[in-house]
Formats: sequence, structure tokens, C-alpha cells
Amino acid sequence: MLALVPSLRAFSRFLARDAALADDLVQETVLRALSKSEQFAPGTNLKAWLFSILRNFFLEQTRHRNREREVLSDYAASPDRVTQSRSSLQERETIRELDHFLWQLSPLLREALVLIGAQEMTYEDAAMVCGVTVGTMKTRVSRARTQLQTLLEDPDGENEPSA
Repeated sequence: MLALVPSLRAFSRFLARDAALADDLVQETVLRALSKSEQFAPGTNLKAWLFSILRNFFLEQTRHRNREREVLSDYAASPDRVTQSRSSLQERETIRELDHFLWQLSPLLREALVLIGAQEMTYEDAAMVCGVTVGTMKTRVSRARTQLQTLLEDPDGENEPSA
């Protein structure tokens, strides 16, 4: 379980967008996993099980506090202050643009893309984390990639077909 803490922390930072809250999420995830260790089925994927606990706890907190919009607003409003070399600045700007477009996707599509792409989970494990079928996960990732590609090609939405 200890070997998975960095991955849990990265995913919790993605969800929470706040280092302190992310650390709290990981701590609570580990505590819950330890207290419910008898529910873990040996031979199954520990990473997916822990990610499910973390995700469910985050969603539980979000529902109780009704803070999802606030978290996303805080994330979108945070300025990025970079004082690095020119090439590093260009890389950083490219990452910021991609990040900006990623946050224009719906939460379900964004989550699917992050689990498969950034966390390198299998479709099966990501589907288990989100409580959906593998086919649904594949569809979400495909739609997310398509929408992200569209956003990257036309960032201002100028070529959108009129309805």
C-alpha cells in the first residue's frame, strides 16, 4: 500500500486542487483502507481499490459541502507564476494550455482521461474506480480525446457548426 501513496497523492491533487486537502484525502483513504482491509479481495487490483476509496471519499466530501463549483473556480483563477528559462516557459505555457482545455471537458470525461492517461490505469481498473462498465470507460476516454483535439485545433470555438 505504501508504494501506491505517490499515485494516490497525484490523483487526490488532481481532484482537490489543493495540496493540504489532497494530503488529507490520501490520509483518510489509507485509514479507510486499513479499517476495511477485510473487504479487499486478494488477487484483485489494490491500486484500483484504493483509488475507488479516494474518489468516493472526495465525492462524499464534495456533496456534503457543495463545493465543486468553488474548487473548479479556484483552480481556474489561480495564476501561474513562472520564473524559468525561455524553453521551460514555453513548455509550461503549453502545459497550461492543455490543462486549460482539459478543464473545459465535462467532469466525467476529464476524470476518465486522467485515470487512463495520467494515472496509466487499464480501462478495466478505471471502470472499476468509476463504477461503470469497461465499454462506458472506453467511450468516455474516446469522447474526451475527441473533444480535447477539437479544443486544441480551434481554441476559440470559431469553427463550431451553428445549430
